[in-house]
Amino acid sequence: MKASGGTDEQKRRAGESAAALVEDGTTVGLGTGSTAAYAIRALGRAVDDGLDVRGVPTSFASRQLAREVGVPLVSLDEVERLDLAIDGADQAACGDLIKGGGAAHAREKVVAAAADRFVAVVDPSKVAAALDRPVPVEVLPDARTTVAKHVRDRDGDPVLRAAERKDGPVVTDNGNVVLDCEFGELVDPEPLAADLAALPGVVEHGLFVDLADEVHVGTDDGVRVRELSPTGD
Repeated sequence: MKASGGTDEQKRRAGESAAALVEDGTTVGLGTGSTAAYAIRALGRAVDDGLDVRGVPTSFASRQLAREVGVPLVSLDEVERLDLAIDGADQAACGDLIKGGGAAHAREKVVAAAADRFVAVVDPSKVAAALDRPVPVEVLPDARTTVAKHVRDRDGDPVLRAAERKDGPVVTDNGNVVLDCEFGELVDPEPLAADLAALPGVVEHGLFVDLADEVHVGTDDGVRVRELSPTGD
C-alpha cells in the first residue's frame, strides 16, 4: 500500500540531499521507493565522477536501479559494517517511521539497523504529527490467518495486500505475503512494534521505531533536515 502525494522535485531534493552525505570509500544501504531512487541515481552520477562506494540493496528494484546507474554492489553478508543507509518512508512522525509500501520493509529494516547512520528521505506529504497509516506486516503464507486473528485481538484491522496486475496477493522478495494492519493513530508506537514482532509467523513489520538518525524532507524550495537524538527528540 504505497503512500501517494509529494512532487518529483520534492523527492529529488530529499534523495539528493542524503546522497550528498556519502563519502569516498563508504558502504551504503540503498533503500526502495521513488524517493530513495533519486538518491541511488545521484550516487550513480557520483560514481561516474570518481566516487568509491559500495551499495547494499534492500530489494530487487533497488538492486536493478543501482546496476543501471553503475553503483557497485555487495550483499549484506559480505560486509562487516555499513556506514550509512538511505531509505524513504510512507510516513514519518517525530523520527519514527512507517515503511513497507513497496513490501521490502524486512530487508530495509535489517539494513537500516546495521548502518552506523540511517537517513530517511521523504516529501512533505509523508510528515505527520503522529503515525496513523496502516502498518505493513510481512507474514509467512501459512501464518496469515493466525496473525490476522492476533491483530484483530489487538483492535487492529488486517487486510491482505492484493497484487495490482495479477490475481492473488502481493508476494515479497522473501516469498511471503503482507497484511496491511489499521490501528488508528499511534501516539506511542513502541509497544505495538514489540507486540507485532513477538507474533509467531511475523517475519517483520513496518514500524521503524528509534532507527532514523536524520530525516531529510524535500520541499518546493529546499530541504529541511531534522537530526534526531536516540529518543527521537
